[in-house]
Amino acid sequence: MKRNKFMYGALCALVAANITSCDLTEQPDSYYDMGNYFTTEDKAHMAVVGIYDSFEILEYYGQDMMPCFGSDDMFMVRGMASDGTRRDISHYTLTSTNVWIGAIWEQIYQGLDRANLAISGIEGMEGFAENTTLQAYAAEARFLRAFMAFDLVKMWGDVPFSTQYTNSYEISHKPRTSREEIYDQIIADLDYAKEHLPSRGDVTAERPCRGAAHAMLMRVYLQRAGYSLDRASRTLTRPDDATRQTYFNAVITEWEAMQSENEHGFYSGGYEQLFKNYSELVVDNQESLWEIAFEPNAGERDNSGIWATYNGPLVDAPGSYPGTSSYIGRANAFFTVLPYWKWFYESNADGTQKDIRRDVNVVDYAIKWNKNTETQEVSTTCNEIATNLYRYPGKWRREWMARGWVDPNNTGVNYCPLRYADAVLMAAEAYNETGNTAQAWTLLNSVRTRANATPVSTANYAEFYKAPKVYDLSFIPDGDDAGKFRTALYWERGFELCYEGQRKYDLLRWGILAESLQAAQSYIEQWVPGPLEHISDKKRETWDPVDWATKNYAAGHNFQTGKHELMPIPLDEIQSNAALNGENNPGY
Repeated sequence: MKRNKFMYGALCALVAANITSCDLTEQPDSYYDMGNYFTTEDKAHMAVVGIYDSFEILEYYGQDMMPCFGSDDMFMVRGMASDGTRRDISHYTLTSTNVWIGAIWEQIYQGLDRANLAISGIEGMEGFAENTTLQAYAAEARFLRAFMAFDLVKMWGDVPFSTQYTNSYEISHKPRTSREEIYDQIIADLDYAKEHLPSRGDVTAERPCRGAAHAMLMRVYLQRAGYSLDRASRTLTRPDDATRQTYFNAVITEWEAMQSENEHGFYSGGYEQLFKNYSELVVDNQESLWEIAFEPNAGERDNSGIWATYNGPLVDAPGSYPGTSSYIGRANAFFTVLPYWKWFYESNADGTQKDIRRDVNVVDYAIKWNKNTETQEVSTTCNEIATNLYRYPGKWRREWMARGWVDPNNTGVNYCPLRYADAVLMAAEAYNETGNTAQAWTLLNSVRTRANATPVSTANYAEFYKAPKVYDLSFIPDGDDAGKFRTALYWERGFELCYEGQRKYDLLRWGILAESLQAAQSYIEQWVPGPLEHISDKKRETWDPVDWATKNYAAGHNFQTGKHELMPIPLDEIQSNAALNGENNPGY
């Protein structure tokens, strides 16, 4: 098994045999008698392990969540033809029958059901009130429940929700619960988790620690303070100013608690090595607040992921799959970066990178199979570049993995949903919104300094965050210092956290998702490759930006305000759960 990963395979098999869970659309075939099962610490541990299996089945964070990330102003799924899965999600043409959305829904509810069972069973064990080990297991289960419930709220808003294990029709078929009630439960779970989870020094990053709970609370409070779609009016609304200030202050409280515990910081090996670690299967306990662990298990899909295969640079497989030990596994490269983003990063006068995040985050080459030499070669000059520009997310790469592969598609590369740099920028945002913009700039610049980028302030703000360096953001007023910082944060969260799953929800809570997609659409329809692009002079002279956009990016045209801020509830759920009264989210 990979690294320090605790015994997923055997334990999950045992839990699956003893604890049968289901989503909220059906009654379980069986369920384990908690009074007979939850009798030892080892069994409590196994119940928690069973929750993780939901994350690792490909339908959730192993694969299907990826296009939900790739529907922002930075990158997208390659190809425009409807597929009922990833392309329709990314390009905002999805319907309630989308297969991947249905799979995510099912896996979240399965995970919640397992978490509910584990929490109830563990907290009901004899001696629980005095047993710190059992309390830590309960905290871990509560953290995982909060994480999944937060996904529900972000993606669907008001949804059926329960903290009870599904052992009856009445529990499994519930009406919508207000997102505010779900937020209350999420915060209660995370408050418990931050008090009872172990320190980072006591567990690997593949399990959450106190710092992960603090950071997750920061994310939840920021999202709750921001805009969300009101189903009745189909408009974006947010809490009143006094309530928002309460949430921002709560973010600062969690940040200060994290700092006082002094368990996390920027990875000491640098930004590039931080991401190489994921592909090299090295667990980082410093900057990674929590990593969702994957392991292909001799080629089996269960517990594996597609990180570095779907969302990295293109890699051709060896032509005839001759022995795998000396070759890189293939990468389908389903995701493409909007090409101009590379030049938004701070560069030197000769075009070389200054901000070291640039050439980590944006890859402008492919690895092609040379049938004559039977080698995989880096290519920046093949014909397809003129059409596709070969701009890919670079944070996860097959070339960084060990030669050879267990499976040509599935990998054991971890996904990190909570990173220290994200917590720094979340704290900066909260300080800015509570009137301490000076501290906000200090924190933002700590992220830029790690990236070898020039520190910024209101004095040199325009040099980095206004045209012609980037395009102007007319939808973010920047007439005061706080507004200038909000504009800087728009760009810096993009530079630092691109493709990691937060961008769309940042734009949504700021109330500018539609505007951001439209701005990206407008810019790409005017953009022409510059002299540093891998493209011939002849192609550059005849470049048609509108034609390129038509074939690659249409989010700005397809996004419908009052609809696409939320995902559709899967049609199967609408039809089977009478408590939903046949009502889907607006527009679906």
